[in-house]
Amino acid sequence: MVSSAEKSQPTSKTRAAQAGKSVTLLGVCVNAFLIAFKFLTGIFGHSQALIADALHSFSDLFTDAVVLLGLRIGQKAPDEKHHFGHARLETLASGIVGIALIVTALFLGIQAAFNIYRHTEYHPTLVALVAAAVSLGLKEALFHYTVRIGKRIKNSLVMANAWHQRSDALSSVAVLLGVAGANIRPSWHVLDAYAALFVSFFIIKVGLDILKGTVREFTDTAPPGEVLKKIREITLGVDGVGAMHDLRVRTSGGLHQMEVHIMVDGQLTVIEGHRIASAVEHTLMKDVADIDRVIVHVDPIFEEKETEHEQNK
Repeated sequence: MVSSAEKSQPTSKTRAAQAGKSVTLLGVCVNAFLIAFKFLTGIFGHSQALIADALHSFSDLFTDAVVLLGLRIGQKAPDEKHHFGHARLETLASGIVGIALIVTALFLGIQAAFNIYRHTEYHPTLVALVAAAVSLGLKEALFHYTVRIGKRIKNSLVMANAWHQRSDALSSVAVLLGVAGANIRPSWHVLDAYAALFVSFFIIKVGLDILKGTVREFTDTAPPGEVLKKIREITLGVDGVGAMHDLRVRTSGGLHQMEVHIMVDGQLTVIEGHRIASAVEHTLMKDVADIDRVIVHVDPIFEEKETEHEQNK
């Protein structure tokens, strides 16, 4: 006997996708402004780090486009070719965001390293300092807002994009420190290039973290042990469940899809067994966070006892 349930309703998925699109479109507007603002102030303020930061913001526009496409496709309902829905496309989009971060960071880092090696001099002005401060404020605010939306709609793609925004905010911190140091003492002009180099290392780390999560989903890696323990405790706590086995949990689009076998009294009717399975489904859906789908198999206890008896002969 098999019974299944899905936690997400079409209307809630639609609302979640709309919220994700709205916050991403806001990011598009902010990034478009910052690209022009930081690039121009970087030129007029003589700051290599600020120009590099403007290129980072340009990469944000690309990732915003990937996020919008991922949200549009990933929220589609299951069809004849995709029986489990399209959530894995969101996971793929997250991986693209991670790769874009790493490529951008390598470009910025190599350029900064060459400038340090060649002792290229940049003497940033106070204009660059003000621009870095403005960028920091806008991107940090956008990060916190995007994280709040991502957590509310439980969307890993939106969360990945939020960290992309945070990487831009932290790059502005490095730029701010580098430009400030160069203004305090002109001989410290190399701090501007070191700031750009530091930014690249941080961006690479964020990109690798995102890719790590993507690989975990694509390889159907089980969630942390505490999640599995909670699922077992809840399942065994349902009235009528004598035992459980073959628990399998994978993650798709940031949500868990699980399958479990429960053991019930073999003398029960099919209707009674189904009632217990439904109780397990609804309890798991209600008490475990981020579950999208539950499939419960019902096995009779007396068959297991007979099997054990035969093995002991």
